[in-house]
Amino acid sequence: MVHQQSSRARLSPSSDTEDMALLLAPRLAYFAGVARTEHVTRAAQELNVPQSTLSRAMVRLEQDLGVDLFARHGRTVSLTTAGRTFLASVERALAEIGRAAEEVRADADPATGKVAFGFLHTMGAETVPGLLHAFRADHPRVRFSLVQNYGEAMLEGLRAGALDLCLTSPVPDAPDLVARRLDEQKLRLVVPADHRLAARRRIRLAEAAEETFVTLEPGYGLRRITDDLCREAGFKPRIAFEGEEAETLRGLVAAGLGVALLPPPTVPRPGVVELTVTAPRAVREIGVAWLADHPDTPPVAAFKKFLLSRRGTLLPA
Repeated sequence: MVHQQSSRARLSPSSDTEDMALLLAPRLAYFAGVARTEHVTRAAQELNVPQSTLSRAMVRLEQDLGVDLFARHGRTVSLTTAGRTFLASVERALAEIGRAAEEVRADADPATGKVAFGFLHTMGAETVPGLLHAFRADHPRVRFSLVQNYGEAMLEGLRAGALDLCLTSPVPDAPDLVARRLDEQKLRLVVPADHRLAARRRIRLAEAAEETFVTLEPGYGLRRITDDLCREAGFKPRIAFEGEEAETLRGLVAAGLGVALLPPPTVPRPGVVELTVTAPRAVREIGVAWLADHPDTPPVAAFKKFLLSRRGTLLPA
């Protein structure tokens, strides 16, 4: 015998719960108003809805739940045991919704709102603090949620709505993102202080073809740039160590574990020598990115405008 499957899909328990929430949500504030006043007419006046609309909503609510929430006494009502249980949860839900509404309004406030801003680890010690200091001279009460991460992770943060803007490198090229080049930063070949090349001031990258490199892990923008520059110089780097942070790599170089292509340090690091790379042109572009077709709150729009105004002056010369 062939059993015909029902045309109505069976819902999972989680789907049932979500469907019930969507069904009940529009009537919860009405229910709380009636429960508070214990009088449909007064509740209708307070809620500014017709009494007939409110009465029908309460009847439908009880029908959907399959329980009596009110005991009716003429024009007045009182909560049943089930009604009191339901009211406690409804009041918590409505309070949470109210807090959420206040939070998003506060985050969008032009004077005191919040910007979720991501940036590369190498920009955290000096560049970003300087930017925030300059921006807050004209916007002293704007708040920031700061996230340090590598480029791909920040782009995913934009797509997930966790970030409003990010400073990253290389400048991304993706249809769902908008990116603007702001500046470029020279990269140097960092060698141990006792290295055979340490007496040099300049070097062609091809001269380091036989060296062992320490680099960031795959997925980091600086790793991609390192691989590309070495390829342009005619070799594939032999990699001994992969890390997650540029200053850790500098420490590995100081320990004699390899050489690295890195941006300039905020503070000079003992034990290493930093050589200017003359060929190929060793730079990384720094850009700001945001999600395309995504409306900005006033504080985000103000900070975006500020960042774009710093084009060419973002980093020290």
